[in-house]
Amino acid sequence: MKESSTKEGKGKAASARTLEKGLRILEAVEKAGRPVTIQEVTRTTGIQRLAVYRLLSTLEERGYVYRSADKRYHALIVRRRLLAGYAAPLSGTPFRQEVAASIKRAASQSGFELMMLHNEEDDAATAMRNIEALLERRADVVMFFQPVETLGHMMADRLFGAGVRFITIESPIQGGIYFGANNYQAGRLAGIALGNFARDKWRGRFDSVVLLEGTRAGTNAQARLAGALVGVREVLGELAQSHVIHLDGHARQESSRAAMANLIRTLRPGTRLLVSGFNDPSSVGAAEAVRAEGREADIAIVSQNATSEGRAEIRKPGSCLFASVAYFPERYGEKLLEMAWALALADPLPPAVYTEHVLLNRDNVDQFYPEPLVRA
Repeated sequence: MKESSTKEGKGKAASARTLEKGLRILEAVEKAGRPVTIQEVTRTTGIQRLAVYRLLSTLEERGYVYRSADKRYHALIVRRRLLAGYAAPLSGTPFRQEVAASIKRAASQSGFELMMLHNEEDDAATAMRNIEALLERRADVVMFFQPVETLGHMMADRLFGAGVRFITIESPIQGGIYFGANNYQAGRLAGIALGNFARDKWRGRFDSVVLLEGTRAGTNAQARLAGALVGVREVLGELAQSHVIHLDGHARQESSRAAMANLIRTLRPGTRLLVSGFNDPSSVGAAEAVRAEGREADIAIVSQNATSEGRAEIRKPGSCLFASVAYFPERYGEKLLEMAWALALADPLPPAVYTEHVLLNRDNVDQFYPEPLVRA
């Protein structure tokens, strides 16, 4: 009995010491007032690094601290879980679906409660109703992706007036932090690829550059088409405006297919076109029109986003859509939730944070997006 009591007493003492260390570590993270590393906590508390790591891991599992991607720890010092709102078209293009799915995944690992609301891209009443719902729930941070820029300004104005911090995705709007494409640079990558194609395949001889546009998109997104012209000129030299064709495909596959088919029928056989597509749906539609008209030898297309439909078209042998600039929407969620944490903790952020861009073509697409093995 005496031995058992002694062991029990030692166990309680060890547990108390562990608890005391855990509280010291939690207090050190809280008092820092900023994200801290394991090394900083070790120096502050004098506790061995391994013990700090184990106790921080336990605190993270129990929801007392949050570890960001750069392995720094934030204290969760509020009683309720922080609420992040996401208002956007949640269905439609693969790009929108992948962004939404990535945010949902990241939120489940971040300590945020997530409230996702579906906006139709041109429905102002629903968009504003969703913003009011987020304000009623006292959202700490709101993220929104609104393809129609005028509606985005309405949403931003309401959030700004309510004092709620917000992140805008793909369309920068005053008052918020921007995350998404560096549209000008993404367009320039496409233009350089088109210029290199014309130089290598056609000895630099072509008739026109076609900018396949989405006129409802905001001015920032239109910058990718301006960047495309700059990229073509960097490779091939001066390009007169008379050799630039603006074609509105409304950023959709069907309307872009029809617009490209109509254009092709007005041109003489053998006319060579370099086409910069607004996004993958519009570029795939254009490629389908080119294929139907039997003009794949005369037309080259570079797209934007490199989502599933664009990658599938690139992989088709002989397709005139030979490359797409990747935006990696499946990675958006992790970065957005890191930014949301920074806003919630009043940490400084730059006014714009950009996703990575890589030109994907038939040579490298499988390195970034391996196709799953098909079993017989």
